Amino acid sequence: MTLGTTSGVRMAASAPRATRLSVESLSKTFGRSRVLKDISFDVRPGEVHALVGQNGSGKSTVAKILSGLYTPDAGGVVSFDGHAFELPVTPLDARTRGMAIVHQSLGLVDTFTVLENLRVGRFQPNGILRRIDWKRERAAASAVFERIQRSVPLDALVGSLNEEERAVVAIARALQDATPGRGLIIFDESTRALGRRALEGFFALLDEIVATGTAVLLITHRLEEVVDAADRVTVLRDGEVVESGRDVAGMTEATLTSLILGRELIDLERPASRTVAGTPVRVEGVTGLGVHDIGFEIRPGEVLGLTGLAGSGYDDVPYLLAGVSPASAGTVTIADASIAVPGLTPGTAIAAGFSLVPEGREHSGVAASMSVSENVAFPQTSRSRRALLPYSTKSERTLAEDWIDRLDVRPPRPDAPVGTLSGGNQQKVFVAKWLATDPRLLLLHEPTQAVDIGARQVIAGAIRQAAAAGTFVLLAGSDENELALICDRVLVFSDGAVRQELSAPMTPDDIVGAIYADGSRARLRQRAAVFTRHQDEQHD
Repeated sequence: MTLGTTSGVRMAASAPRATRLSVESLSKTFGRSRVLKDISFDVRPGEVHALVGQNGSGKSTVAKILSGLYTPDAGGVVSFDGHAFELPVTPLDARTRGMAIVHQSLGLVDTFTVLENLRVGRFQPNGILRRIDWKRERAAASAVFERIQRSVPLDALVGSLNEEERAVVAIARALQDATPGRGLIIFDESTRALGRRALEGFFALLDEIVATGTAVLLITHRLEEVVDAADRVTVLRDGEVVESGRDVAGMTEATLTSLILGRELIDLERPASRTVAGTPVRVEGVTGLGVHDIGFEIRPGEVLGLTGLAGSGYDDVPYLLAGVSPASAGTVTIADASIAVPGLTPGTAIAAGFSLVPEGREHSGVAASMSVSENVAFPQTSRSRRALLPYSTKSERTLAEDWIDRLDVRPPRPDAPVGTLSGGNQQKVFVAKWLATDPRLLLLHEPTQAVDIGARQVIAGAIRQAAAAGTFVLLAGSDENELALICDRVLVFSDGAVRQELSAPMTPDDIVGAIYADGSRARLRQRAAVFTRHQDEQHD
């Protein structure tokens, strides 16, 4: 057989492809709810295979079955390199065969250091006393970070890291076990906190890994990741496979969206201008963290976006204005009242009508063991402690039912523990908690992170309705699609200052062009059909 060469990667004109992972007739039932229904798909050596669907479609359930966290219903078969697993899969069996996973929650221990999180379970004690050779462990950890061209302090506590740094640690932990030509790495929404540069670096590394024959199962909501970087895609809808192993080459985001939703996406109606008469909020001279003497206005009726490269300072602004991070200078003028930013604390900011929806609902937002009602009403119940009468259980439930209806939270049960909801519905509850306070100034950081296209539209609509109703809205984000969908203006940051302003109508490409000096973004991956060395030897 003749093999060609493209960009240094060997390609085959036509040859049967082996199967690394095979899933057949897999089902999963929780109580009376069957969340997976006889799904089947396969992942081949040397490919990036995307698994997509709306929140609640069953994607993460598949990942948890493959990693041994869930036991599937009887009758399903999971095979790896032609050998069936004994179900439920055990983590040790999965790791022995070469299967690693980075879960959506990342699975990190906040009280451990980066080094300890990276190497736990891999320590190689020396001598009779079985002491850990920390010098060797540090060298191993440093090597994997060097490989992915990222740097995270090894002695830092993981609980002190931001979301992107946490994601990098979790990804590095999985990649350190990747053996060239073998194995499978599952990424379950683990790229969601990566900025654009980090994302491009991640897929460059992934391309090197799959070129050796290692397979990747990529579970993601970022449609660009599928269209740009996946070789094939399997689509789940309501726990069933609607497309299994479809070739991605030539696919558009619009086509993929219709496959996921089962219908064409209806665009949100956007008026030519949503600004209304009134006095804007003025932010002046704010300095702190990575920003220096910044100022801007938020006009009545608009959503103002902030963006830029990682480290440019745009994502520091919501936390400074909410009193979460200390500022050394600056004022916010709202309704003719001037508020000193250095004097703000979270409590005084909330009292002034400033509400913050931070990044990372798992760590900074929802109480997973509490009900939807308790989460939505939490700011009200906290305030009621200072009032003459407590916030009643009836009022709590009524408030929750209102926001469940407004944001289409599923299932529509106020008493449901938030931890039992899908990620997108958890995010809806998280956003509803602060919208329910009827804030004067709403501060958001990545409000649609790790949610599907349907949930994104619902959350975007709620944010825009809040702005139209009189709330001043500031949204810091790295997702150009989110910014173009929600914002009227976008301020682009560089080196801690505002460098450019964009106004609607604007496209995602307009925003990317303003962020990057060359006005373009790199394609995440140059797709190629790759054979492992073993396959090459068989077909040469």
